[in-house]
Amino acid sequence: MGFAELFILAVGLSMDAFAVSVCKGLSIRGLMPRHAVIVGLWFGGFQALMPLVGWLLGAAFADMIAAVDHWIAFVLLCLIGGNMLREALGRGEEECDPSLAPLAMLLLAVATSIDALAVGVTFAFLRVDILPAIALIGVCTFVISAIGVKVGNVFGVRYKSKAELFGGVVLILIGAKILLEHLELLPF
Repeated sequence: MGFAELFILAVGLSMDAFAVSVCKGLSIRGLMPRHAVIVGLWFGGFQALMPLVGWLLGAAFADMIAAVDHWIAFVLLCLIGGNMLREALGRGEEECDPSLAPLAMLLLAVATSIDALAVGVTFAFLRVDILPAIALIGVCTFVISAIGVKVGNVFGVRYKSKAELFGGVVLILIGAKILLEHLELLPF
């Protein structure tokens, strides 16, 4: 997986965190830069940690399932992307809680990074160099989450579902590319 693909994947993964950050920004009165940094650190940190955990789990089994690893990567990315699409197109309204307390942020950070755990498993199958990958995912998520807080504070939730929709489509397309490359149906 090249840098461009990894960057696109990192942006796609960060869309859940962006959506929640927009909600946080909407609910925080008297927004200060430290609020955006706190949200960015929580979400960026967990988006970096979870793929590492997934990679460690996947690396333990990568050799045993090497013959079908491309199918596993495809299915996992499509499931994650499909879930993001379902959430983006859903009609349910989410509560916006302004709390930045550690327990509240921990729960949100874990919830928005579960998909990154599954991506980490695919990284093990694809033999991705994990340290640069998790660093890029963490930094992208930090920046995008911090921006999301400001966007939410200024514009409200207007971009929340569009971000989730974009993220879901990106993950599905990357999964399809992995499968098509393995089946040698793509020329590159």
